[in-house]
Order: sequence, then C-alpha cells, then structure tokens
Amino acid sequence: MYLAYSLLLTLGLIVLSPYFLFQVLLHGKYVEGLTQRLGSLPPKHSSKKVIWLHCVSVGETQAARPLVERLRREFPDYSLVVSTITNTGQNLARQVFENIADEVIYFPFDWRWSVRRAIKKVNPAVVLILETELWPNFLRECRSRKIPVALVNGRISRQSFRRYRLVRFLLRSVLENLNLAIMQSEADAARIAELGLSEQKILTSGNLKFDANSVAPTAQTELIKQRFGLDQGKALILAASTHSPEEKILLETFLTLRQKHSVRLMIAPRKPERFHEVAQVLGASGVSWVRKTGPEQAADQTAEVILLDTIGELPAVYSLASLVFVGGSIVDNGGHNVLEPAAAGTCVVTGHHTHNFQAIIQLLNEADAIVQLPPLDLRNAADCLTHEFAALLTDDERRTELANRAKEIVINNQGATDRTIAMLTPLIGNPTNRAKLVTAELQ
Repeated sequence: MYLAYSLLLTLGLIVLSPYFLFQVLLHGKYVEGLTQRLGSLPPKHSSKKVIWLHCVSVGETQAARPLVERLRREFPDYSLVVSTITNTGQNLARQVFENIADEVIYFPFDWRWSVRRAIKKVNPAVVLILETELWPNFLRECRSRKIPVALVNGRISRQSFRRYRLVRFLLRSVLENLNLAIMQSEADAARIAELGLSEQKILTSGNLKFDANSVAPTAQTELIKQRFGLDQGKALILAASTHSPEEKILLETFLTLRQKHSVRLMIAPRKPERFHEVAQVLGASGVSWVRKTGPEQAADQTAEVILLDTIGELPAVYSLASLVFVGGSIVDNGGHNVLEPAAAGTCVVTGHHTHNFQAIIQLLNEADAIVQLPPLDLRNAADCLTHEFAALLTDDERRTELANRAKEIVINNQGATDRTIAMLTPLIGNPTNRAKLVTAELQ
C-alpha cells in the first residue's frame, strides 16, 4: 500500500507541476522552505528531548497557541518544534511562537526518504498532530522508530468522513500508527472509530479553538482604529477570510447599504495571493479605498473601503466592527473560524456552507448567537446580505444580544487545553508509560 501511495504522490506532483510553476512565477509560492520540505533541516541547538507539534496553516496555528504555551510550562525539560505546511501558516507561527517554540520549520514532503531525513534531524520524543493531518509515510516512519504520535484537537467533518469511508480499508492501516487520538467531539470520536481506529486509543477533549479565542483589544487594535478613523461614528462591516466572488458580493451589498446607512467596509481576503486581485476589484468599483500595507495618508481616515492585506492582524480588528461576516461560506468552501469575532463580543454573520465548523455553528445557532444565511444563488446573494445587514444595523438591541450570547458560549466552552494536557501527560511526561504504549503498538 505504501509503495502505491508514494508512486501516486509522485505522479500527482508531476501532473500538477505546471500549476506549481505558475504559482512560483506569479506569487512566489512553494519556493520558501523548499529545502526543509525535502527534509534538509537546520541542526538542533539543544540536547533536550523534543516535542514536535505539527499544524497545517493559519487556523491550526492560531488554535495551537494555548496548547503550545501550556506545553512549554508543563514540560520545561523538552524543546518545542512547530511545523506547518503553508507559507502563511509558517509566517504566523514564527510570529506567534517567537518566544515559545525553539524552532519553527516546514513539514517534509511525504516521501519516505524526505520524511526520514526530517525525523532524523528533529529526533522527536513525541509527535503531536493538530486536527487531521494523517501523512502515511510520516506516521509509518514514526512508528518504526518507536516515536509515539498523538492526534490532537482531532476533527472529521461529515464531508470528509464521506470521502474517507471510500478508502476505509486503506485508512485503517494509517490510523494504526497513532498511539492516541484526542478528538474535539463525540461525533468526531465516533467517525474515527468507524474508520478503523481502536476505541481504546480515542479520547474527547472539546475544541481548542474555544481556548484560543479569548480575544481582547490590543495595541495593534488602537493603532488601526486611529489610523483609519474607526472611532468617528460610522459602523464598520468587517468581511473576514473571504473567497472569490464574495468580495464582489460584499462590495455590491455595501454600495446599496451606504445609501441609507452610515457605514464603512473592511475586507480581509483569506489567501494572501489574492490581495492584488481584490485590490483590482476595488480599483474598478468607483469607491474610495485604501490598503493596510499602503503608506499612511489623510485618505485613510475617510476611505469607504479598507483592504486588510496583511496576515495575523485580523483578530485585532474584530472588536472595532459592528458586524463581522465570516467568508468561505457563501461559496462552498466550508466556512472559517467564527469563534474569534464571537469572543471579541461582535455580532457574527456567516453563509450556509460551514461544514468545516459544523459543531460550533450548530451550537451557536441553537443559542440564537449567530446569523446564518440560507443557501444563496450567487446572482442574488447581495440582496440577501443587504437585507440582513440593514436589519442588524438598525436594531442595536438584537445585534448586542447576538454578540453577548456568542461571547458567553465561547467562555462556557473553554477548558479543552487543560483536558488535552491531562490526556497527553502519560504519553509525554512519563517515559515508562510512553515506552509501554509504544511497545504495545508494535506487538
């Protein structure tokens, strides 16, 4: 099976090479960290045992913050190495974990030779994988070297589960390489059990994202507020983590709203490589607009639309907004994190397509703590958004109630980090128990 997987991985890379080359030439993607992705990592600077925590991208990196802080406090005799796959995740991890993690690296391509090189360099005592990053060759190599691996904050959405079931007979052997799976919910636990993981290895902790989203205004919040004059009485609609064509829909919505409401719009595209594309859309729209990365100027104070073309600053803006629309949800991208604006005490609106955060959205809906739109025809989506935004902007009481209930849910569901640390301690903190667990897995 592993040979077939490696061949398919190589074939896929060959087939997709024109796309990767295009992205390299257009956006400079995939070049940074290439040697690390091939397993060539810098030498270790410490003789300590290593905890290797793997995140995928921005969302997982942000969710990992409280866990990494606790790992540092609870296990001071270990070094912490954090890996990511995407460039944006790498940049954020370097920023967030600058004074916590000992190293931030790129995760290796999942060929056996590159995985072996990386594992040999890092030499982890234990590997923690956030959410559902199941790389077959990496997991197999960890098991062969008797390195325990735990899935942390594990999640399997309904849509992913349907796909995984099609290859369950193959996935079972991959899951056997896990020593422990700490899942977000009972539903996630049931799904990974049905895919073949022994129930004895499965625990449930809750969602780390609730702990990671204790958002409070920061110094950066104040700087953004002063630079763009966000304290001058106009309501700010923040469009967060948007995908194409959501920016055009939101812009059309804004053009209608401004006829009767005193509003401004801030757009934060999900992917940095789309910043230029969105800038072109704004430039052709006829609205006055500025971008965060541009030079400070008098127009910042009055521009109708602000393009937040940075990574990592979005949490600083949530508390400044009257409404936050969380993107990737009008188009079918599965939605993005609604907990950060909820934790900031801001009214949250999202689209219908939120399967990546199914349990969280369901919890907020049941408490009447979020506005979720029905499925929308893209041609008429702006009309629906205009209606919902206008209703909320003219009903301060309703908007405040939604925001307060959402913030209360975030607070009431915190504690997953404590539970996760307690579940990991036998694997990390007790060498005898860890040896027994690994030996049992290999028998």
